[in-house]
Formats: sequence, structure tokens, C-alpha cells
Amino acid sequence: MKIAIGGDHAGFEYKQALIGELEAMGMGVKDFGPYSDDSVDYPDFVHPVAEQVAGGAYDLGILLCGSANGVAITANKHQGIRAAVCWLPELARLGRSHNNANICCIPARFTSLEEASQIMKTFLETAFEGGRHTRRVDKIDRC
Repeated sequence: MKIAIGGDHAGFEYKQALIGELEAMGMGVKDFGPYSDDSVDYPDFVHPVAEQVAGGAYDLGILLCGSANGVAITANKHQGIRAAVCWLPELARLGRSHNNANICCIPARFTSLEEASQIMKTFLETAFEGGRHTRRVDKIDRC
């Protein structure tokens, strides 16, 4: 599986740790930045992740910032992206299984690194259920 990952300065430390975990799991990983914890504008890093996931170059995306709201709002501006804010593993499971979320947005300031890791793993291990959920997901894109 190929994973695109990015975020902002508040998520930098977690991003680095999660990249190591993804690589250890045998995932193909592309880091879209940022590359330090210096203050940055998160859309500069979110748009490339969303474009690559929407275009099919990467299977799924992981975004990290302080609250996860900014990265989710930005990613969801892209046609075909369903970015879910996940601060618990159960939300990651439901985002994938019911909403076919293709980007997981993790709030680094509101989760521990251990929790962020579990959220990411749950997101990656969960499949879309389809069925009744397909009809609903098909109604999301408007543009």
C-alpha cells in the first residue's frame, strides 16, 4: 500500500514517528512535508497530499496538525477526497468503513503519540463496507 503523509509544524514530531512505523509495516511512504517544526502554512503541504490521493498515485493519506481541522477542511476541497478528523481509533474505523474516508486527519495536540499510532493503524486496516454506505458516499462529491 502507498501512503501520502503531511501536515504542519504542530504535527511534525508525530509525522516523523508515524513515517517510521509505516516503513516498518512495509508501506510505501511519501513525505510531503513539512520537514521541520518551523511554523508553516498547512495548505502548502495538504494540497499535494490530497492531489496525489485523489489522482490515485497513493492509496490513502495521513495528515497531522494541531487540531486536524485545518488539514481536513483543506483536503476536503479536493474532488474525490473524503478526509476524516479522527481523535479515537473508533472514529478512524467508522470513517473508513462507513464513509470510505481516504485521508485520516489526526490532531497532534489532542492525542498522544501512542493514540495517533493506533488511529493510523486502525484507519489502514479497515476496509470500506460498501452496501448501504455506497449510496451515501456516492452523493458526497458535488463539483
